Amino acid sequence: MTRRVALVSGHFAPSNLVGAHRARLWSRYLPEFGWEPIVVTGDPRQYEERPDPDLERLVAPGLRVIHAATMSTRPVRIVGDIGVRAFWGCYRALAALAAKREIDFVLVTIPSNFLAPVGRLIHRRYGVPYGIDYQDPWINRTPGVDRLFSRAWGAHQLGALLAPWAVRDAALITGMAPGYVAGMLERNPTVAGKAVLAYMPMGSAPEDFVPVQDLHRAPFLFVPGDGCFHMIYAGALLPAGFVVLDAFLAGLRRLRETAPDVAARLRVHFVGTGISPDDPRGHQVLPRARRAGVEEIVSEHPHRIGYVDTLNHLMQSDAVLVLGSTEPHYTPSKVFQAMLSRRPVFAILHEKSTAVDMIRSAHAGSVSTLTAEALPDPAGLAEGLRSFVESPVFDAEAVDRSRFEAYSARDVPLKE
Repeated sequence: MTRRVALVSGHFAPSNLVGAHRARLWSRYLPEFGWEPIVVTGDPRQYEERPDPDLERLVAPGLRVIHAATMSTRPVRIVGDIGVRAFWGCYRALAALAAKREIDFVLVTIPSNFLAPVGRLIHRRYGVPYGIDYQDPWINRTPGVDRLFSRAWGAHQLGALLAPWAVRDAALITGMAPGYVAGMLERNPTVAGKAVLAYMPMGSAPEDFVPVQDLHRAPFLFVPGDGCFHMIYAGALLPAGFVVLDAFLAGLRRLRETAPDVAARLRVHFVGTGISPDDPRGHQVLPRARRAGVEEIVSEHPHRIGYVDTLNHLMQSDAVLVLGSTEPHYTPSKVFQAMLSRRPVFAILHEKSTAVDMIRSAHAGSVSTLTAEALPDPAGLAEGLRSFVESPVFDAEAVDRSRFEAYSARDVPLKE
């Protein structure tokens, strides 16, 4: 018997934000497990970020997507968060489905955090069970949260009020890793006794790479085959990841000092690392590269490029760079795209990140580990980079794909 689940996501294709992919990936594979997905999301005409129309090529054929009414930010921007602007529209869409008995479960994936209460509202009115999926922790001490009456402070205060109410009757709590929900469970201990708890990383869809190859696009960040060794990092930088970036740049500086011929060939391209997704001048990497004295090795395209273009650049690079964070629970979702790109991975990750064993056991590249107290030594990173560039031993055909296919969005393990 097929059951129907409403996947509630503030953003969905053609949104280029990483949060849009959770519902997209799940909706591709859920029918194999007896669940028919219906995606309830905001109106893409009201997205503030630049859309990526090519993403719609990667949506499962025949998927039912309901674009809920969403408050505009034009001509006056009262609020930006898509969860606030689409909340009433998503509630009305879900209520219509529930009233007609067209759904058996509601699963809200956050962010946007402010959509989380919609699940409990539907549950209280129609009795439909619900769950919340944490792609990030909701209550987090982000920069500015201690500044009274700032936007960050206001969002934190509102979240502290809404989160306990939203999770109270949840039948399912999922997260990218246990650390993503640990704080919530500590603050709301009764939830663990009522809800099923399950943890799974983002995963990936190998099928995404097929239409990318079919487009036959040339990358625009570099010229393949020009004699340089092109390494690419694609994605945002988290606050706890800047020290990891600085450690990598220190390794580049040592490489330039100890192996100048290798450093002269190496080009490291950072894309989507800016202050905001659409600011072409919001560089965050280049100023650090200048201070480290490696500006000639590093380039930065600060604003985000499309997901399809990102995959294309990964596939046509010489290597993929993955930088983690000092938070042990953080497993970068970009790891999965990197490993499926058939390019060698050079990673710097927390020693407790699940991606460490994933990359090493699959023989997909090189991993240096860190802790919050001990970052990798520049000399060790320089030697690792020298060997990585000068004597590449990567063979895409020799990679043990079974090691990380278990982490695809279809087969990603549930840890209860």
